[in-house]
Amino acid sequence: MRMSFCFSVLLRRALAGATLIAVLAAPALVAAQGPYKVVDKWKLGGEGGWDYLTADGAAHRLYITRGMRVDVVDTGSGKIVGTIGGLHGVHGVALDDAGKYGYISDGGGNAVVVFDRGTLATIATIPAGTGPDAILFEPVTKTVWAFNGRSKDATVIDTATQKVVATMVLGGKPEFPAADGKGSVYDNIEDKSEIVKIDAKTKTITATWPAGCEGPSGLAIDREGGKLFAVCDKTMSVIDVKTGKVLATPAIGDGPDAAGFSAKHKLAFASCGEGVVSVVDGVSLKTVQTVTTEKRARTMAYDPVADRIYTVTADFGAAPAATAQNPRPRPPVLPDSFRVIVIGN
Repeated sequence: MRMSFCFSVLLRRALAGATLIAVLAAPALVAAQGPYKVVDKWKLGGEGGWDYLTADGAAHRLYITRGMRVDVVDTGSGKIVGTIGGLHGVHGVALDDAGKYGYISDGGGNAVVVFDRGTLATIATIPAGTGPDAILFEPVTKTVWAFNGRSKDATVIDTATQKVVATMVLGGKPEFPAADGKGSVYDNIEDKSEIVKIDAKTKTITATWPAGCEGPSGLAIDREGGKLFAVCDKTMSVIDVKTGKVLATPAIGDGPDAAGFSAKHKLAFASCGEGVVSVVDGVSLKTVQTVTTEKRARTMAYDPVADRIYTVTADFGAAPAATAQNPRPRPPVLPDSFRVIVIGN
């Protein structure tokens, strides 16, 4: 009886000590990882606006769409190492999983332009729908999906033949997509505030869900956790990929355009035009950090290899006077002011 009592006391003390050690170690772990912050800025200059960014962590490259061209940046040096030109108004870049080809949505040319990732030479121009914008590589079917903003459909390209194999009607204006790596593609339908789930093999829409916020643009996915992160103004909608249920709507910055997800850290990111990147915990589904960037830095790419977020902005002049033809004119980008903002932890 006495021995049992002594053992019980010793066990409780050991457990208490282990708990204390865990509590003391937790802040050290958090401090080691640290919060995200701006760690560098690369002034690239050049003329023209921009749209989506795509990071190739394995090759240490960042693809930046710049109007009539795509600039290729070395993420080690922060310098432009090549340009893909002769385009007509580009929006996004998708990369195959073989490290061989890239695919550019050339919205002004109503085409997808295929380039060699080693030489940056154009190897094919494939007709798409009207105004191809967001673009995605789907790994199970080895297809590229160009989402056409004006014709409200998706052009599906077989990467083995570089030929169009399907055109899918979406019933609304598509924005950014995400793939789960298991054969499903998800896409924001911005003008209907919906998300569609697509079977990439059968090329059919299998579900349509409310997005949980108005006018979703950027979309990221937690493949392991089965969650989508759609971004709208001041809101990130977290959605269950199996049921379409909205799990949470954490607050983010104003004017977001893109989103990303870190599978390693279980964090979702939203780049917002007000000049912040919002960070949302993928488990608690709460906003855990707001990183100050710069005004109009509203598009981004996440590099999981370097654990870096890249976003871009520039300096702007005064907007011209409104006209009947252009009632909402945009302010001009000042020459040579374009820059990349690098965020790390």
